[in-house]
Amino acid sequence: MEPELAVVCVSGGMDSALTAALAAADHALAFLHANYGQRTEGRELSCFHALAEHYGARHRLVVEFPALRAIGGSSLTDARIPVREGEPQADGIPTSYVPFRNAHLLAAATSWGEVLGARAIFVGAVEQDSSGYPDCRPAFYRAYEEAIRLGTRPETSIRIETPVIGLRKADIVRRGTELRVPFEKTWSCYQAEDEACGVCESCRLRLRGFAEAGLTDPIRYRAPVATRGRK
Repeated sequence: MEPELAVVCVSGGMDSALTAALAAADHALAFLHANYGQRTEGRELSCFHALAEHYGARHRLVVEFPALRAIGGSSLTDARIPVREGEPQADGIPTSYVPFRNAHLLAAATSWGEVLGARAIFVGAVEQDSSGYPDCRPAFYRAYEEAIRLGTRPETSIRIETPVIGLRKADIVRRGTELRVPFEKTWSCYQAEDEACGVCESCRLRLRGFAEAGLTDPIRYRAPVATRGRK
């Protein structure tokens, strides 16, 4: 029996890489990536293609959202806003939040999924142990799923899957290691493309995840940081 097709939103990061591995267990894959003027656009795109090759994606599509860069309001898309360094802030919405980005991504995934006949959209959103983005909450995805039902053809049936939304970064490292996710082909740094800076919030969160999992992060860092965890 032909497996059902799933659109997988793949940023090139750890969370979406694990999500892709979970989707690959029982779906044919259509990999979707978004360029929106982010600082590390080139490195993220190369990771997307590497992951698409690794998981044998049947389809792949790169969409462009220049409006998100023009709108700004995020340290990822506006050079005038510095990338915050250090541990992720405990409360509030960080400067790295790209206003309503995931809604744009889901809209593209829904449009493409409807054309391809996909039955699911997989998104690597993480609410726990993350940066507190409002468009990474389960309620947002439940609401968007209803919007899909109301705004597509009657015969279209696309659900949203968020299999890692309740995981902490250490859980993602452990589960990904069990599934042989190629973390060396992923990128998390918010501000560097050659070697990860090791000091931005995203790098710190990634490093903490590997440390708590007792495993070694396989990517290279510019700053002298501990990449090996302790068990």
